[in-house]
Amino acid sequence: EQTKREGLGFGYDVKICASQSDVGDGINITNYEKLDKFIANEFVGIVLDESSILKSFTGKVRTSIIENFSNVPYKLACTATPAPNDYMEIGNHSEFCGVMTRSEMLAMFFVHDGGETSKWRLKGHAEDVFWQWMASWCVFVDNPENLGYEIDGYDLPELNIEEIIVDGDVTITEKLSLTERRQARKDSLQLRCEQAAKIVNNSDDQWLVWCDLNGESHKLHELINDSVEVQGSDKDMYKSSSMLNFSNGEIKCLVTKPKIAGFGMNWQNCHNMIFTGLSDSYEQFYQALRRCWRFGQMNPVNVYIIISAKEGCVKENIERKQKDFLKMQSEMTELTKEITKKELKRTCRISTPYEPKEEMRLPNWDEFKKGA
Repeated sequence: EQTKREGLGFGYDVKICASQSDVGDGINITNYEKLDKFIANEFVGIVLDESSILKSFTGKVRTSIIENFSNVPYKLACTATPAPNDYMEIGNHSEFCGVMTRSEMLAMFFVHDGGETSKWRLKGHAEDVFWQWMASWCVFVDNPENLGYEIDGYDLPELNIEEIIVDGDVTITEKLSLTERRQARKDSLQLRCEQAAKIVNNSDDQWLVWCDLNGESHKLHELINDSVEVQGSDKDMYKSSSMLNFSNGEIKCLVTKPKIAGFGMNWQNCHNMIFTGLSDSYEQFYQALRRCWRFGQMNPVNVYIIISAKEGCVKENIERKQKDFLKMQSEMTELTKEITKKELKRTCRISTPYEPKEEMRLPNWDEFKKGA
């Protein structure tokens, strides 16, 4: 619904479709889980928003998208969070765009990393060639300045992140198992939710509160005044109306999970958010953060991360992945910047204006037919 509204702002009538029977001329949009209800060859172009859906090289959705849309002539894939050093994901994007299959890419540029057949590394002599090849079909850019354009209007506001530890100052640094981490999260659930509720209830601003567990979601909704809870089990219509009402400023606090509302929504109307605990997914954290901290946001964005002392390793894991992501972003931007500029210039439309000087004279076909 929000994408449809955004389209109208640019002068495009966007149609929301549940199946092929809803499709009409122009732009049609749907969700990934409904793709099996469409006939791929009926389309001239396809755009994948949040194209990290192609991340899994064995996934059913990934395979379906690549195979079904292989003959569609125009393709665009857009992702804000390509996984650092995940060459399988790059290969899947290449295969989707019809550039080169994942297997061909690995054979040409990579070798197995030791005895681990699932890990690949660039061949020593292939690094420059690999990035040149990448820049021939994709671009890595976080603002127009990277490509030499003006940056006016693309300034992000200040980001303030505050960590709140609810049960002590000493974090557990040893590596915990997934089961142990989840248990630690459950043990501190009440304290974390109470802290989040205290912050929101003492404010008149809009708030976006992210959680990871169902128990957190229910407790937060119970403790936070004027809050609306959106769960995965809710009906699509309820999810849609709740998110749009939050967009319109009609809801003070939205409580939900990053995997439900952390992708695609534009919530510049809100500049306060709380993470009531963290999962190990940097992609989910980054995407959830960027719902509010994005171009068009007019206020400083305030982010509170409320965790248990026992979850310190989770935060460190997120920070490590963030460093890896920023390093890859910097390297790819620098390596591909000049090549991308050349590619963009090569694809500029060059045309000669048509200025007619003589009146065109057409034959009289009726006289022609009589003569025949």
